[in-house]
This record gives sequence, C-alpha cells and structure tokens, in this order.
Amino acid sequence: QVHLVESGGGSVQAGGSLRLSCEGSRNRYKYSEFSVAWFRQAPGKEREGVAGIGCDGSTTYAESVEGRFTISKDDYNKIAYLHMNSLEPGDTAMYYCAAYRPLVCRATMSSAEYRYWGQGTQVTVSS
Repeated sequence: QVHLVESGGGSVQAGGSLRLSCEGSRNRYKYSEFSVAWFRQAPGKEREGVAGIGCDGSTTYAESVEGRFTISKDDYNKIAYLHMNSLEPGDTAMYYCAAYRPLVCRATMSSAEYRYWGQGTQVTVSS
C-alpha cells in the first residue's frame, strides 16, 4: 500500500511561485517504478490533470501550465514535486498528487490510471 501526502500549498499573489511536494510512504516499494501526476480541482469545476511524470522521467503538462510549471521526482527520497512559477488567479484550486505502477513507463494525466491519491493541498492565487 502506498500513501501520499501533499504539502507546500498556500496563498500567493499573482506572479508568485510555490513548490508543492508529494511524499510517498516509507514502506517497501520501488518508487522508481511509479508514475506520478498532479491534478487540481477548483470549486464548481471538474478535476483536471496538471502535470505527469513517468517512471522513465518523461513528462507531460496541461497546456494552461506549460512553461510555468515543472514536475520532478526524487526516487531515492520517494518525493515528487510541482514547481509553480508565474502563478495566476486561474491556478487557484486544491492540488492532488497521485501515483500508480504502470506496466510500461509513461507520463500520463489520465486520472483513471492512478490508484493512489493524496488528500490535497490548497493553492490560492490573488490578483
């Protein structure tokens, strides 16, 4: 069983930056075999994929965050990150990380693939 805990959310002004962390539980599993993604959900909106990273290091991003957000993964410490720059009010949402172990390494933001989910961390961007 894999447990995920997000941290790093907060309130920032437009143009600011935040780094979200997604820490995996310390029980025995090979984090390097997992794909990880970040999703977000704003009030009254559907959950959407933000960024994904495959176990091979490949990445994919939503068009709305391309060039502003960067996803990374530290397999040794079992932590994934989402670096968010040039934040906009439209980025305000609850952010969730998710992970699963695929048969073939690939980056994906298809939520149906992901088995393990964190509880979320709130990001609020004011204008």
